[in-house]
Amino acid sequence: MDLSSGTIRVLEGTPGGPMRCGEASAAPGLLEGGRVIDPTAVGQALRQLIARSEITATRALVAASDAIASYRVLTFPKNTTDADIQAAIRSETNLGSDRMARRQFEVFAGRDSRTVFAAVWDRNQVQAIATAVRRAGLEPAAIDLKSLCVARVLTVDSCVFLDMTADPPEAVLVDERVPRLWHTFNVEASEDLALAIANGLKPLLASHRRSEDGGFGPNSPIMVRSDEALPTTLMKRLKQLTGRPVKAIEQPPRVDSAVRFGPYLTCLGLVMRRRG
Repeated sequence: MDLSSGTIRVLEGTPGGPMRCGEASAAPGLLEGGRVIDPTAVGQALRQLIARSEITATRALVAASDAIASYRVLTFPKNTTDADIQAAIRSETNLGSDRMARRQFEVFAGRDSRTVFAAVWDRNQVQAIATAVRRAGLEPAAIDLKSLCVARVLTVDSCVFLDMTADPPEAVLVDERVPRLWHTFNVEASEDLALAIANGLKPLLASHRRSEDGGFGPNSPIMVRSDEALPTTLMKRLKQLTGRPVKAIEQPPRVDSAVRFGPYLTCLGLVMRRRG
């Protein structure tokens, strides 16, 4: 289930097989800024949506907004001990208070180095999400960040994922299927949209240029998710302004054709987690 925005989405199924899905707008005051405000009411809304969607699962994988966490991707020499990695993660991800919790896992197995995705989560939000899921009659099996889900299911390994369905718009820099940076920016209705997007992406792109080299490069595209297809003229201008290819997101492989892959992209990333 996807609780990362003001629209609640649920999906049940496996890659290559049939899928059931459903969505519903959250009532005002339930979800705000990617945060669960009223776990009991969110749970009731989830219970109704699950019944309406004829979903029969008893456990749930949940996608949460990147707004409730911050993360770093750290690379170490191959012979670095677990204790030294833990010490470096503690240094790089200061919790600040007991309201925060740290989680990490290794990526890029089999390489000549050790790379760790380390995140600091808002403990209260994790508890609120778990409470909402239990009030819906399900057991929360895992909670993932939206950016991790999206990175799994995109059809390119390295890109800028631009989510124009989010309010405000969100961008995630994905490098070798690992999210490196998450950023939001505002777009005013009266603004030149292409220019506003290009300016909004500048901090994201500038920050990554100062980090380690990886699969993300000058030809890595901007992959756009939007409720309606962006005009061709806008996408061409955005390409001119950023110097990068600009494309609409593509249907992931082995997805039931009955599922609108754009709105359910985050849920599909959770399905890939389960299968992986």
